[in-house]
Amino acid sequence: MKKGVDMIGVTVCTFCHDGNGNYLFGKRSQNCRDEQGMWEPAGGGSMEFGERVEDTLRREIKEEICADVIEYEFLGFRDVHREVDGINTHWIALDFKVRVNKEQVAIGEPEFCDEIRWAPISDVPNPQHSQMGVCLERYQEKW
Repeated sequence: MKKGVDMIGVTVCTFCHDGNGNYLFGKRSQNCRDEQGMWEPAGGGSMEFGERVEDTLRREIKEEICADVIEYEFLGFRDVHREVDGINTHWIALDFKVRVNKEQVAIGEPEFCDEIRWAPISDVPNPQHSQMGVCLERYQEKW
């Protein structure tokens, strides 16, 4: 069974920041399942069966951007229904604002991320992942 297609997928979406107003964004590679070439918050991913949410958060950040979590804040969740290549998908996204050590950050999974970039939340790189606008609007008071 495929997460998000045959069953609801659960993902941790992380808005990593340095504590000084800069957020980390990643550009999706051609190997990603969808929205290749789009910019998204760097450092999130799907939960594994039996894994705690906090463990997923820490694991995904370490795997994807090579950094340790300093602190985090739960922003909320999104019930994400999209059509990808003609297939309906359903994910529950758990959104977090996460402070990381900027000095540790590097691309940990180059097969899925072509580039990373620090920017203020008001200057998200383009083109943006389809969920970026929803997140920016929904959590605007948290930035």
